[in-house]
Amino acid sequence: MKAAVLHAAKDLRIEGAADPSPGAGEVLVRVRAAGLCGTDFRIWSGDRPVRYPLIMGHEFIGEVAAVGAGVANVKPGDTVAVEPNYSCGSCALCREGNRNLCLSRTAVGIDVDGGFAELALIPARCCWPAPPGLSPEQLLLSEPLAVVVRAVSRSAVRTGETAAVVGAGTLGLLATQVLRSRGARVLVVSRSDRRLSLARALGAEAVQSLAAGPGAEAARRFSGREGVDVVVETAGTPEAVEEAVDLARPGGRIVLTGLPHEPSRVHFFWVVRRELTIVGSMIYQDEFPEAMRLLRDGAVNAEALVTHRFGLDRIQEAFAAQRAPASIKVAVIP
Repeated sequence: MKAAVLHAAKDLRIEGAADPSPGAGEVLVRVRAAGLCGTDFRIWSGDRPVRYPLIMGHEFIGEVAAVGAGVANVKPGDTVAVEPNYSCGSCALCREGNRNLCLSRTAVGIDVDGGFAELALIPARCCWPAPPGLSPEQLLLSEPLAVVVRAVSRSAVRTGETAAVVGAGTLGLLATQVLRSRGARVLVVSRSDRRLSLARALGAEAVQSLAAGPGAEAARRFSGREGVDVVVETAGTPEAVEEAVDLARPGGRIVLTGLPHEPSRVHFFWVVRRELTIVGSMIYQDEFPEAMRLLRDGAVNAEALVTHRFGLDRIQEAFAAQRAPASIKVAVIP
């Protein structure tokens, strides 16, 4: 098979390798498409340490090429979305149902080889059979959509409530659509106006560029009261966390789903004074089926978010495009 192998920071080479063979409980997936996200970029640039050599790629879909002994959930020829995180299954967190919080969790494409290759070897439990009729580009967004489905569920949003999404990247634009599917009115707040027209097209009732004015004022205008009922933060920056607190009304709920790598300056006086509920949302547990149902039913438009497509041989160009202002989701097609 052919694979993009990272040997050191920014040292990414297209190489040939022997085709893997699935052992007991394993599945060999022929990769049809792989998405590139900020985590991949941080690994490629060296900001996130990993062991080398590594085949990156954790957002990918494909067709089952072969299965090992004992695999019953999929069969050769099945189209699958890959859940790229799997827990140890034996620690206290796993036993109590919090496998997404497992401290020994393994991430495909980060801890072990992933999907920037023609073939990928993964545990069978990471394979979710796709409903018929989904295009590869729709299915490709299953993984980030599952992240968003969990975040929106943790917000406990109700029909008729007002919600703000902080960030207009892939997660933010998906969150906008999931909130709309739950009956919420949605305001999208972003650092710039670059994707706000797309946010409107995907269901946002109102938008606000922070370059044009404060988000808190927009939230008050939009909700007709002190702020919105629910805030879903997706940008993963310290400033986004601060903005999320500013947007919520007294008694409001805030879900943080980005992963800031620096401290945030949250004024906890206002968290207490306004009795805000702030919760984190870490990847997913069993949200893949719901994510694929939303895609199948047309409640989420994923194809509008795939802005760039590159063959595996052009993966260096894919990483350059990931940072381009016009980029939302970059796809690598082996």
